[in-house]
Amino acid sequence: MGVQLGPLILKKVVSLRDLEGKFLAVDASSVLHQFLSIVRCPDGTPLMDSHGNITSSLVGLFYRSSRLIFEYGIPMAFVFDGKRPEIKFSWLSEEERKERNERREKTVREWKEAKARGDLAKAFSKAVTTGKLDRQIVSDAKRLLDLMGVPFVQAPSEAEAQAAHMASMGDAWASNSGDYDSLLFGTPRMARYVSVAGKYRNVWLPSKPEIIELQKFLKALDITREQLIDLAILIGTDYNRGIKGIGPKKALFLVKKFGTIENMPAPISSQFSGSLAKIREAFLKPSVTDSYNIEQGSIDEEGIIEFLCGERDFSKDKVLNAIKRIRKADLRGQQSILKWSNGVS
Repeated sequence: MGVQLGPLILKKVVSLRDLEGKFLAVDASSVLHQFLSIVRCPDGTPLMDSHGNITSSLVGLFYRSSRLIFEYGIPMAFVFDGKRPEIKFSWLSEEERKERNERREKTVREWKEAKARGDLAKAFSKAVTTGKLDRQIVSDAKRLLDLMGVPFVQAPSEAEAQAAHMASMGDAWASNSGDYDSLLFGTPRMARYVSVAGKYRNVWLPSKPEIIELQKFLKALDITREQLIDLAILIGTDYNRGIKGIGPKKALFLVKKFGTIENMPAPISSQFSGSLAKIREAFLKPSVTDSYNIEQGSIDEEGIIEFLCGERDFSKDKVLNAIKRIRKADLRGQQSILKWSNGVS
């Protein structure tokens, strides 16, 4: 879900070429969700093999991400979520959980109804919100990345926190995610809209990537990172319920006027009694690891063909053409990785 900071964000729109040689620590679940949403049949049905395994995310990784890495020369490491923090969504009541499930079921029902009456545009627009990651999709993604020689990191907990940590340590130029939580986790720089752009089956997507610099953002707001976290808490995060009637601009006003939530009027501060320290700690001291390898490996062409064509029913001609394209562009990708390794950013 992520915190809604949109109206406050200070961003710089760039081109993919601007990211050449810039190593990205990618929130894998964010990217896979994007592929699951848009890489579908015209009626919204996700791509699948003959055994019912969803392959939309594999299509996105193999054909889209490979272009970014090898043709645009943007080195990446994909970071996968580990154990969910106990605090995450713990504030939802059983009734709210039930309502969420009912909304999803309603969307699925509306998608199927639109598909049945031949309204493909409506069907696709409904289907894009029904994608859900499961163990098989994640396992397949890791397997393909390994065969492509693209590094991935298993986070102990939140992938966004791990990616932010890698950027903070200088092992990545930026963390790449669709959520602004990365800023709360302390990434010095985050990139958005790198994996998808343009128009796909009548669904408009952001046309260019965006870069957000944490320190420039904080300076523009005239607050600290700790105050940004308090601002987010007022709005609502994955770790707490926000206060009704308080949006980003009002939260910023309150933080700048009172400094911290504890100093705010009782009707506000009392709503977080006993939980503030735990919520703040979840962002300031998340569970991360320094045990990871982000060196790019070699491409296993035979392994890719066996997996994608032999097991997941991909077109062999298309896979071979993509491999040729990757092989041709691989030198550019290797040069970009070398530039990053030598400290050129």
